[in-house]
Amino acid sequence: MTNSNSVTRVALKKITPDVSAAMGALHGAAVSAARDAKVGPEILELVRIRASQLNGCAFCLDMHTKDARAEGETEQRIYALNAWRETPFFSERERAALALTEAVTLVHDGHVPDAVYAEAAEVFDEAQLAALIWAATVINAYNRIAVATRMVPGAYQPAKK
Repeated sequence: MTNSNSVTRVALKKITPDVSAAMGALHGAAVSAARDAKVGPEILELVRIRASQLNGCAFCLDMHTKDARAEGETEQRIYALNAWRETPFFSERERAALALTEAVTLVHDGHVPDAVYAEAAEVFDEAQLAALIWAATVINAYNRIAVATRMVPGAYQPAKK
């Protein structure tokens, strides 16, 4: 898809369907790892939204804010997510997951500091940490795909439960 203000971009799914399918399989494996580790969908959506905010990915922001609402997330928390450190709306676990997500997303800016990792390791076990790192890695990859190909937000609707 393309934005009306940009040049036509490559349709990755059409041109490289095997790679697109592999990316989908990676996403599915990351979701399964999170489910198996008991990392709930509410934390995963916060991770996806926060990384997408940092990466300026309108398509993924549209998708994951809708998915978060479908999971029962409040408008207040979604609106405040960009300033999560300044609000009382997020739990210790959510704060640790958000800090880890930011460090993974902004890896060029000091890598993943030991203090951030240690904070997350205090509230998540190893399987949960692995799941969070995979979730952050996958959404960062999807953000880059959506931004590079100028995917247009708006049409996505969450699956009915």
